[in-house]
Amino acid sequence: SLYTTVIAIVTFFYMAVATANSDAEREVLARLVHEIAILEPLISEAESQANPDARIRFRYAWLRQDLKRIRSGIQNHIDAPRNEPRIAPPLRGDYRQ
Repeated sequence: SLYTTVIAIVTFFYMAVATANSDAEREVLARLVHEIAILEPLISEAESQANPDARIRFRYAWLRQDLKRIRSGIQNHIDAPRNEPRIAPPLRGDYRQ
């Protein structure tokens, strides 16, 4: 499922960060940014197949917003790593309506 794919990618990110050296880490993070971008057509396809009359609907806009935040955070780290932690906005996480 799409949720499982997103969780796998985020988990991959954390594992990659924990085991990589600086240059290798940047390469893996750049690949991760690319992989997240590849999810957009899958999200659009899933959204086009959704039943508009369903009582509980998946919130695709929230998913896109969270993935954009994740991608942006990774890209910011690649472009300008910081020495101190920064505050990131919370993810919504609950995509059911």
